[in-house]
Amino acid sequence: MNLESPVVTVQKPDQYIFDALSDVRNFEKLMPENIAKFEITGDESFIFALKGMPEIKLKIKEKQGPGKIILGAASDKLPFTLIGNITTADENSSNIQLFFEGEFNAMMAMMVKGPITKFIETLANNMHKL
Repeated sequence: MNLESPVVTVQKPDQYIFDALSDVRNFEKLMPENIAKFEITGDESFIFALKGMPEIKLKIKEKQGPGKIILGAASDKLPFTLIGNITTADENSSNIQLFFEGEFNAMMAMMVKGPITKFIETLANNMHKL
């Protein structure tokens, strides 16, 4: 299952956004209002849970500064990645788009598609908070 957020423009340079996303503590600022839990578990990992959803542990898998950062699920039960693509709009602003790639069976994909789509849209729309 592949999902993508809309492209959002933030009034910050690409390197600033990349550095901010490289610090997992900043992901708390991006989370939706219905967050039930957010906990840093390491320099490059965190656990979060939305109300009514199970806890998910994410960790930074790869950084290709300043244009891409890849986070992945720390568990093999739900294998997925969250990719942030950062491009320069001009010297003081950047375009950001998030991509979700997961391997789910058809039933699971039907159940999670709506919530995950909304989740990555919220993360993207909150990028201005960085």
